[in-house]
Amino acid sequence: MAFISNHHLSGTMDFDPTLLRAFVAVKETGGFTRAAQRLHLTQSAISHQIRRLEEQTGRPLLHRTTRKLTLTEDGEDFLRYAEQILHTLDAMARRFRPSPVSGVVRFGVPENFMGERLPPLLCQFARAFPAVRLEVHVSMNLDLPAMIAADELDLAVVISVPRSESGTVLRRTRLAWVAAENFEMVPGASLPLAFFPAPCIYRQAGVVELDRTALEWHVVFTSPSQQGLRAAVLGGLAVTVLTRDDLEPGMKIVDGQYGLPPLPSADFSLIWSGSGKTQAACEFGQLILEMPEPPPLPFVRHRPDIKPVRDQA
Repeated sequence: MAFISNHHLSGTMDFDPTLLRAFVAVKETGGFTRAAQRLHLTQSAISHQIRRLEEQTGRPLLHRTTRKLTLTEDGEDFLRYAEQILHTLDAMARRFRPSPVSGVVRFGVPENFMGERLPPLLCQFARAFPAVRLEVHVSMNLDLPAMIAADELDLAVVISVPRSESGTVLRRTRLAWVAAENFEMVPGASLPLAFFPAPCIYRQAGVVELDRTALEWHVVFTSPSQQGLRAAVLGGLAVTVLTRDDLEPGMKIVDGQYGLPPLPSADFSLIWSGSGKTQAACEFGQLILEMPEPPPLPFVRHRPDIKPVRDQA
């Protein structure tokens, strides 16, 4: 058989994946007949495809005898490349296969739960499910449980004291009284506080515990924005309630100072509306469940050992 390479004619050598699959099938099954059965082709069709490959490469890839079929040295090398190409093509097909999932996912989340991890997660979901439209509500003072109950959201991450919300606990942390490192309390004066507007679990937990004490306090700053609240704290204007995960450089924990009472733990939980578990919403919820823990903040000293919790309430 004369082997003529078209590489010299066209300047390129583009291999048809159909021919590569035939070649790999012949090697794996040990013969043309079994390869034809695997690929639902005739034996003559397989022979023709292998012949086309050998003509394209300009060298024999298989050594045939009446009793045995083996690969030539070039065939062994060609097999490795063919398997790599087919593996890449299969992975590409899985990655870019049109998703049958469509619809709308309405998701609510507090500002401080995802932070910088939210945009990559949204992009990951959008790439995997391009026919799904995401409606994301991000705020610290939205009443997410009420929006879930009213079927205004399909799923939401909510902050609550432990076991007060049904759903899946994603992370447990501790609330803390936080002030600027240079904060100074005037002796005998009312303690200035900064809070998110109600409803807010941080505000609620702080007020409930303060009402059990004789400490005089007043709200001097209110902001629906997490950055606004942090600016007030870092400016030395007031003390606030945050999770230990939310501390930034320039802040300190003042638990037990100025007569401040202890604060409870807090859970971040994933909850669903009654009709929210559509296929699209379940796919998005699975991404939330698989999301890794945020890295620890290097400037927070004596950080408690907070481990992720994955249990059903």
